[in-house]
Formats: sequence, C-alpha cells, structure tokens
Amino acid sequence: MASRHVSLTNRCSDSKSPYVRSHMDNPTAWQLWSPETLELARSTNRLLFVSIGYSACHWCHVMAHESFMSDEIAQLLNENFIPVKIDREERPDIDRQYMDFLQATTGGGGWPLNVFVTPDLHPIFGGTYWPNAKSERGKHGTSFEDILQKVAGLWKDQEERVRENGKQVATQMQEFAQEGTLNSDGEDGLELDVIEEAYEHYKKRFDSVYGGFGASPKFPTPVHLRALLRLGAHNEVVREIVGDEEVEHARNMVVKTLECMAKGGIKDQIGHGFARYSVTRDWSLPHFEKMLYDNAQLLHLYLDAWLITRKELFLETVHDIATYLTTEPMQSSLGGINASEDADSLDTALDHHKREGAFYVFSMDEFKKMLTEEEVKVCAKYWNVQADGNVDRRFDHQGELVGKNTLCVMYDTPDLAKELGMSDEDVKGVIASGRRKLLEYRDKERPRPALDDKIVVAWNGLAIGGLARSSAALSSISPEQSQSYLQGAERAVQCIKEHLFDSSAGTLKRVYREGPGETPGFADDYAFLISGLLDVYETTFDDSYLEFADTLQKTQIKLFWDDEGAGAFYSTPANQPDILVRTKDGMDNAEPSTNGVSANNLFRLGSLLNDEGYEKMAKRTISAFEVELGQHPGLFTGMMSSIVASKLGMRGLMVVGDGEAAKAALKKVRETVRPNVTVLRVGGGAKSEWLRSRNDLLKDLDGKREMVQLCEGGACRLLETKDVEEMFTT
Repeated sequence: MASRHVSLTNRCSDSKSPYVRSHMDNPTAWQLWSPETLELARSTNRLLFVSIGYSACHWCHVMAHESFMSDEIAQLLNENFIPVKIDREERPDIDRQYMDFLQATTGGGGWPLNVFVTPDLHPIFGGTYWPNAKSERGKHGTSFEDILQKVAGLWKDQEERVRENGKQVATQMQEFAQEGTLNSDGEDGLELDVIEEAYEHYKKRFDSVYGGFGASPKFPTPVHLRALLRLGAHNEVVREIVGDEEVEHARNMVVKTLECMAKGGIKDQIGHGFARYSVTRDWSLPHFEKMLYDNAQLLHLYLDAWLITRKELFLETVHDIATYLTTEPMQSSLGGINASEDADSLDTALDHHKREGAFYVFSMDEFKKMLTEEEVKVCAKYWNVQADGNVDRRFDHQGELVGKNTLCVMYDTPDLAKELGMSDEDVKGVIASGRRKLLEYRDKERPRPALDDKIVVAWNGLAIGGLARSSAALSSISPEQSQSYLQGAERAVQCIKEHLFDSSAGTLKRVYREGPGETPGFADDYAFLISGLLDVYETTFDDSYLEFADTLQKTQIKLFWDDEGAGAFYSTPANQPDILVRTKDGMDNAEPSTNGVSANNLFRLGSLLNDEGYEKMAKRTISAFEVELGQHPGLFTGMMSSIVASKLGMRGLMVVGDGEAAKAALKKVRETVRPNVTVLRVGGGAKSEWLRSRNDLLKDLDGKREMVQLCEGGACRLLETKDVEEMFTT
C-alpha cells in the first residue's frame, strides 16, 4: 500500500520538554509521540522515524545542527516518514524498547537513538549519530541522506518484506523478555557464592593504574562500585565466603577509582559536581554534561567511601556533590531537583556557536590574566595547565579544545609544596585563592550551559536518599551543612508530593515542567522514590515519610507486579498500547535496576513494618532473575545486598525513648555503612503514631522507657551503651 501524502508541521512547541522544544525551529516537521501521531502513521501508511535524545547529550546537538536543520534532510524526512522527536527522560519506556533492538542488532547503542519503525511500531533499522553528507565525517562513509533514501526505497518497493522482518524482530524481543525472568524450580536456588563471582568479574576488568573498569570511554558505574565497597560491611558469613583478601582488594579497587575520579577532569574542579563520563582512560577529559542521576548516585558512593575510610578527599567530595544538588541551578524554586546541565555552551555572551566544555576549560593566557604570578605558578602545576593546552587531539574530534586545558589535580599538596619550596598551608591557601578567582571569572564572564529543568521523580528519589544519608552521617561534625542537606531532601519530597502525586489514587506522574507532565510514573519512579523516603525516615524518624513510602509501595505492586509469572516488577503498567514488550529491569546500568532497588525496598519495609508479605515479594523478586544472575552476577550487583537478606535475613534496630544507650546507638548507626540494617524510632521526640498503628509489634510499646533492641536471625537482644560499638561487627 503506497504512502499517502500529508502536510506536516513542526509540533515541538507543544511539548514541555526543553530537549524537544530545542527542535522547534527545525525545518524537520517533528511530531510528538502520541496516539494521534501513531494513528497518523497508520492512516498514511508511513514509517515513523523516531529520534530519541536528551538535553545534555552532545552528539544529539551535533546531529540536530548538522542534519535536522538541513532543508535537504528535512525534505526527505517530511515527504517519506512521520518524524517523531522524544525526550528519553520523559519516556524511558520507548527509549528502552528501541535501545534493546539497537543493541541486539548492532551490538552497540547510545544517543541520539534513531530508529525506523513500522506503523505497527515494529523496529526495522536503527543507529545513533549519522553524519550529514556535507560534514567531514559524512564524506568518508555512509551519510544520513544515504540511509534515508535507502529506507524510503525499501518501504516503497518491498513493504511486505519490511513489515514481516519487523514483525519477526518484535516476536524475538518478546520471547527474549520472557526468557529473561524464568527462574529455576526452587525459591532458594541462588547461593551467596554469586557475590564472590561478581567480585571476580570486576577484578578481571579493573584498571590498576587509573581505577575504574576497562579502557576508554570510562564510566563511573556507581552501582557496581558501591556493591564492591560494601562487601566488608556485611556480616562475617559473607566475608568468609568472599575471603578477607578479596574484600580488602574490592575496597582498594573502589578507593583507587574514587580518588582518580575526584582528582580528574570528570569532576568540576572549581565548581561542583561530576560530568557524565570520561572520554579518556585517566578520567582527564570528560563529556561535560552533568546528570542528576550520576551525581545522586555518586553522593551515596562517596559517603560510603568516607564512612569506611575517613579519607578527607571523600568527605570534601560529599560536601561538593551535596552542595551542587541543593543550590542553584540544580535545586529549583519548587524544591525539586533539575535533570541536567548541558555539555555545550558559548565562550562569551557575544558568541553564536556553542562548544563542548567551553564553560569548564581554561587556557594558560586566561590563568595569567586572572591570577597573580604566584597563583599561576602553583595552580598551573596543581591542575596541569599547559601553555599549548593539555587535551590530546585524538580525543578532540571537532577541534573545539585546541589550546585549552581541563583541570585535573596532579599533586597532593604536601608534594607540591616540597617541589616549590613552600609550606603545605601556603600552597593550600594559594590554590583556594586561585579557585575563587577562577570561579568568579567563570560565573561572571561565561554563559552557563543550558539547564534541563525537568523534575524527574526517579532521579529525585536517588538524590533525596543521598542527601538524607549525608545529613545523618555529618550531623555531628558539620551540623549546619547537615541541616541544609536535609532541607534539600525534604523540599524535593514536598515538591513531588504537592505537584506529582495524586493522593486519592496513590499514583505518581513522572515529570514536572511548567506543570505536571502527562506521562504516568514508571516502576523506577516508584522504586527510587520509595528508597529515598526510607532514607529520609531513618534520618528524621518522622513516620509520615514511611507512610508515604508504604502508600507508593502498594501502588507499585498494584500497577507493575507480575503475580501470574515469576514475580518481580515490570517497568511499565499492563495494557500500555505503545509498548511492544513489557520488560523487567534487572541489570544495573547508568541507573540502578528497578528490581534491584525494589527488592531492597521490600526487605526494608518488611523489617520496619513487620510485614511478611513484603519480605516474600522481595524474595520472589530476586528469585525471578535467578537464571540470569547465576550466569552474569557482575551485571546484577544492585541485587547483592538483597541476596544476602534473602539468605540471612534483615537486622532491625529499634531505639525507644531517651538515654545514653539510645543516643549512642543512633550516632553509631548514622555514621556506619550498614547493609540490610533498618532503624526505627519510638518516643524521644520521634513522630511514630502511624508507624505504631501499622506495625503490630509496636502498638503497646512504652515510648518513654529507654530501650535499644537489635533483632536478627529470629532473635532479639537488648543493648546497653557498652554493646553499641560492636553491634554491626559480626
């Protein structure tokens, strides 16, 4: 059936997404992903050209400038396809299903994600960045124009064959998704040995010189690092299985990685926060976009690292990230935390062409212009600033960083002081002075990268948890900053509750920007927010946060739980018309897996609320991934703590009333990394009325009488002050 003519107009201005709106002036007649657009594809019998990206994606901007602003390419798209622009952060479900297709068919993936899709939504061909024929890259290979013409010709001449191929692909995707969560016969098939196997997976891939895993590009992978770091924080059963030397080596791998990252160009050395990933093996040259989900997870990770090692660098990094998340531009006036900052920006307000990293890099001439002679001498050595720039041209494909320097810490200050014949104190003072001047110059003279001011529930949940835990851990040594971080977390919770939560239905919307978005919350929105709420509860002992978490947990179960099959949570609700495959997210990637976080939430809630139903669901969630987990344990590190909980149970600390033992227990638990330990508080000023009605064990408890009780392995024991120091050591 031939395609029908239709006159399309660009509809990007109808979207609330900054990323989609940035394409509103394209001659490409972008449509939004909607029932109307999908019906248009069916009624005109056209292929959909689905282009998915996000605001902070550098190559998304390159392709937009090169191709989607091109009249020639726009004509090809508008006359032969229904072009659709999607913000992956608003619709991770659509992104995931077509990314799965791309990775299965090409072995690679990334953004922009461009996929040709039949009117039945079956993918037939896809890729990432495709160059314009007129660009330097397009002159030496297949161009975007070539691809558009080839696919349009195939649809015109061989539509039936193309449809059949697409249908077969969709069937294979559905079969693969079903195979992915087929557990073996027994509920307890997984053994704790998989934790050692996961460790071995990363031991083989560890970069002993620069930290991290593999070569370049190098990603932080906070989920995997955190699981490795926490191996030694589990009880002696786990340590015996993994081995003391292995636990120590796992810790050292993480410490090395975090030190290299904190000193590298991937970290904003004069401002705050981390970039998405490093182009180079040594963390020196990042792709400069800053994502909320990265920084939120790194906050948890660096906090764990500080609590375990007490290294000053890690404490400084905790403060750095927490400050980034609780100040402008990241924390909005509504209280929610914004999604990301772009990689590209203008050199000055008078420029018209954005360059990657322009906000963050410096030339030696700029150093000499802004700093004193002594500051140049010290700071240039400290951050490796070279007269000709320090960026390897092999990694600067567009020549945007010629003569520029990324700032990377090359010295510990005592070593630099010795080399320069100065005192350590003087060197630190000069670096601090230089940093202030550079930051003032940058903020005053350089336009800041564009902000994607969407408030995404899932990512806010990650940040809420990190800020709450940081507040609790630092309350003794940094009370003012601790309070600021807690306020940031609570403001974010209140923003979501007020603007994105329907209290009558118990449901969430995923995104807020200029009002709540239309997209309902996905399973990860519920999982990550529940986790954050549990952390806020264990910081404040205000049970309204626990009540909110319990409400959301019930909704997540209602909308996403697989009660007919193997168990665990689907990523999307049932009967969603624009989804080919309902998948269950088990592997950890840039974000933690939904089911890994959900299993942990269920164990925690089961312990706090004395709810066996939640605990059984947690075990079923882990069991659902038993086959995959047994084959590739290193890809499921987010589930490791829950595997331990499923075998050895949770440990529950109950602190009642006031007194020395209560005070000591709370301080200990807040300043310790404690996998699979929950803390509930009754009396002592804690808000616990709802909790006492929800947990039958607490109904008749005398909240005024001091008691510290630790329950594990089916038995509870009372702790005195002298017992508190040892309560997490076995």
